[in-house]
Amino acid sequence: MRLRAVLFDMDGTLLDSAPDFIAITQAMREARGLLPVAPKAIADVVSGGARAMVAAAFNCAIDSAEFEALRLEFLERYQQHCAVLTRPYDGIPELLADIEKANLRWGVVTNKPVRFAEPIMQQLGLASRSALLICPDHVKHTKPDPEPMLLACQQLGLQPGEILFVGDDLRDIESGRAAGTRTAAVSWGYIHPDDNPAHWGADVLVDHPLKLRAVLDRALCSC
Repeated sequence: MRLRAVLFDMDGTLLDSAPDFIAITQAMREARGLLPVAPKAIADVVSGGARAMVAAAFNCAIDSAEFEALRLEFLERYQQHCAVLTRPYDGIPELLADIEKANLRWGVVTNKPVRFAEPIMQQLGLASRSALLICPDHVKHTKPDPEPMLLACQQLGLQPGEILFVGDDLRDIESGRAAGTRTAAVSWGYIHPDDNPAHWGADVLVDHPLKLRAVLDRALCSC
């Protein structure tokens, strides 16, 4: 089955959003008279979302008395600071241009709420180019459930086998695989030091966006 669309996870795959997350946690610590935290401590847990980043930044348990107030402050600050330092990874602009030149559609399937994801796509000039943006707001079950991917297939009017899903987390690969899409795991994203994308069962593993060019070439040739 010929490839007709490429879908990306957002954070850690399409976009490097860690700099914004790190800036926010550092600002929160500074406001409390605390020294900066090691940036890597935040970057290593980005895939775990706000809870994981707040826990790492303040070394506090999720069930602690102060945690929920910190999490809500983090989200409020992120609402105002969600696309200040966030940028596409090196090689992504060229890859998207190649995808469009090949008359393929591309889009984003993310576990990031739409109130953050949509402004980011708009501010980076990607919203008008993307065929779709699927967020938790649009489904009952998020990745690793196949529902977001199946919704993407429906919106694109394509069979799962005509889609390649690219992600930097096991949840991405599990979601794509369960939906029946082709899957590509990437090693440039926010992968926990104890994790290994080679063990996720993806159809292919790549370590740079431009190496997806060869994957796309093979798929387009149905080789």
